[in-house]
Order: sequence, then C-alpha cells, then structure tokens
Amino acid sequence: MKSKPGRPAVLMDVAVLAGVSTMTVSRVLNTPDLVRAETRARVLAAVRELDYRPNQAARQLVTGRSGVLGVVSIDTTLYGPASTLYCIEQAARHAGYNVSIASLSSLNRRSMEEGVQRLRTQAVDGVIIVAPHESAADGLRHLPPEMPVVAVDAGDDIPVPVTKVDQQAGAARVTRHLLSLGHHSVWHVAGPADWLDANGRIVGWRGVLESADRPVPEVLRGDWSARSGYQLGRLLAADPEVTAVFVANDQMALGVLRALREAGRRVPEDVSVAGFDDIPESAYFWPPLTTVRQDFGEVGRHAFHMLLDRMAGAEPEARRLVEPELVVRESTGPAPAP
Repeated sequence: MKSKPGRPAVLMDVAVLAGVSTMTVSRVLNTPDLVRAETRARVLAAVRELDYRPNQAARQLVTGRSGVLGVVSIDTTLYGPASTLYCIEQAARHAGYNVSIASLSSLNRRSMEEGVQRLRTQAVDGVIIVAPHESAADGLRHLPPEMPVVAVDAGDDIPVPVTKVDQQAGAARVTRHLLSLGHHSVWHVAGPADWLDANGRIVGWRGVLESADRPVPEVLRGDWSARSGYQLGRLLAADPEVTAVFVANDQMALGVLRALREAGRRVPEDVSVAGFDDIPESAYFWPPLTTVRQDFGEVGRHAFHMLLDRMAGAEPEARRLVEPELVVRESTGPAPAP
C-alpha cells in the first residue's frame, strides 16, 4: 500500500506496508532498541519507500531528540564537495530535520574531533561527515562511539558506513570512450594527491589502459583550478603524441582547452578532451565538454537514510556506491589520422 497521490504518507501507511501495528512503527522511530532487528529493518524500508516524514515537534516531545542533524565538511567552494553538502542538507530538510554545519579548514583527527564536539554541544541526533581527503581517515577512526555517524566520499578502511560516487567506474568509462574513438592512449591531468576522488579516478583510468595493453603516460597533478589545468595543458599541447586527455575535473579541463587553443591544436580534431563533474557551465565551454556526471542528489539521500538507520539502531550496509554517467559532447572525437 502506498499513500494516495497528493497526500503525504502517515503512520498508518507505514504500518500497513511493513505489516506491523502503528505502535510498532512508533517504537522503531522513537525507541528502536525495544524492537527486533528484523522488524526494524522492515519498518525503515517502508519509511523510505513511502518517503514518510514524522511530525518532528511531536517526536521531540516523545524522544527528547533535537530534530537536528550535524554535517562536518571541509570549507570549500569546489563543485563536488559543495554540491554534496547542499544535497545532504536538502534531503534532511525535506524529511523535516534541521541541519547544523561545521565547516573546517582542514580534515584531520584534531579538527574533526573539534567539529564533532561543536555539533554535540548543539545536541544533534547524528552526524554526516564529508571526508574527501586522505587525512580524514584517522579522524574517522576516533569518533565518539555513542554518536551515530556516516561518512561521504571517505576511504574504504574506516569503521563507519560510507556512501560515495564510484570514481573508478566514472574514470574507466571516459577512458574507454576515448580509446573507442581510436586514440592510442589517454593522458591524464589528475587532482591533488591527498584527495581520494582524484586517486580513485587515476585507478580507473590506469586500469583501462593496462587492460587494453596501451601505454600509461605519466600522471600530471593539478590543484582542481583552471589555472593549473592551463599550465599543464601547455605541456600537453607541446607534445605531438598527445591526442586524448582525460582531466579530473571540469575546471581544469577549461584551462586545458585554452592552452590547446593558444597552441593552435584543435579540439577535438587534433586532441580530444574530457572532464569530470558536469558542472553547469561545461555544456557551454567551447567546444561543449564531454564529462562524467555525478549524482550528488542520490549521494545526499543515501547518506541521510543511512544515518536514519544508525539513529534507529539498525546497521546500514557498510558501503553504498552511486554510479556516475558519461555525458558525451563535442570535445571528443575520432583520433587524427597518422
């Protein structure tokens, strides 16, 4: 049973779908430790399917919870982390929760502990940590055990549930796309070495080249900025063997495009260029940029529901990957004739 179109789901809808009483649904949402794990899982699945939103004011009176979720994130305007943060906030607010954000200048054990402590003083019910840096791993291993926590964009060797876009899959898809156009190999402009996303994209790119028995060029490291893409693009433009470039984000790809244009190398006739992220402007680059689209909204929804599971005493899956999408535009084309 689902709620009628145009009517928000109510407690009874959840109870009918889960095959339990309304009292059991209330217990799962308010005192989950009193309900068997199997029943909790069934009720939480019904809550997600119906997009049920509890009455937060009434719930706070019953449970003593604040109705506030905390988010710890690095202080950045980069498209990926900023979009992830926005989508987490939207998912939580859509479900009736308020969100308190602790923005940190760096992600390490000390800063993360301070950020979580700052949120604990606000009596948040749980915390989502956006942790795209290698340095965040140590902090994620030393969080208060009583605090429900999930992580976004974190590594695989941490003791909390993680959701993220499958960076390796995205990089592999764009690399295979370039090889399918007849290019002998693909050069790569990567992000900073301490970013997990950057390193995941390197793994995906290199894996495809090695599997196809193609040369693996030296990785060129940028800093996510168009400026660094331009500087590295000038090096690539000077090498006549370069016919295809996979750039680890769209901003750096913009710099590469300019460097190639200044050097008189046409895109895509002489060199194909592909990016990653599908920022809103990428369709308006010249030429429009082939790139990899990340579903940040799906990541935000997964993170929110995983945290709800932890707050309800259930154990969500340890890792949840979101598949990226290859968006082919005019910046990639057949390899030039020898």
